[in-house]
Amino acid sequence: MMDLGHRVSQFRFLIRDRDTKYTAVFDEVFTAEGIAIMRTPPRAPRANAYAERWVRTVRRECLDRILTYNPRHLLATLDEYVRHYNEHRPHQGREQLPPALDMSPVPVPDLAAVRVRRRRVLNGLINEYSQAA
Repeated sequence: MMDLGHRVSQFRFLIRDRDTKYTAVFDEVFTAEGIAIMRTPPRAPRANAYAERWVRTVRRECLDRILTYNPRHLLATLDEYVRHYNEHRPHQGREQLPPALDMSPVPVPDLAAVRVRRRRVLNGLINEYSQAA
């Protein structure tokens, strides 16, 4: 299935709205892989709030600032941003921890006594900072 590859087995549901651009053929692609299609209720714009929030975040922090040249470049950009989003970016709802980190945050070091390393993400659009060894 397109670019999902072996990960398609991880998905059980596809939540989508009732837009007419989603044809029966679109749904058949997912149902053939054993994924159940769930449509949001009619006239309920907040029913898919998590997806809407993700789209708004990825657009504001990444896609609105980068000119993508082709689908391959777009996928590479989104892959790098998703890695940053899940492994480094702080989330308020998780006490400033990224989703991939389940332990408590490291105490803030004295910046006068330690060296800080900067890692550029998305060609410098985002910078990640960590303590140098």
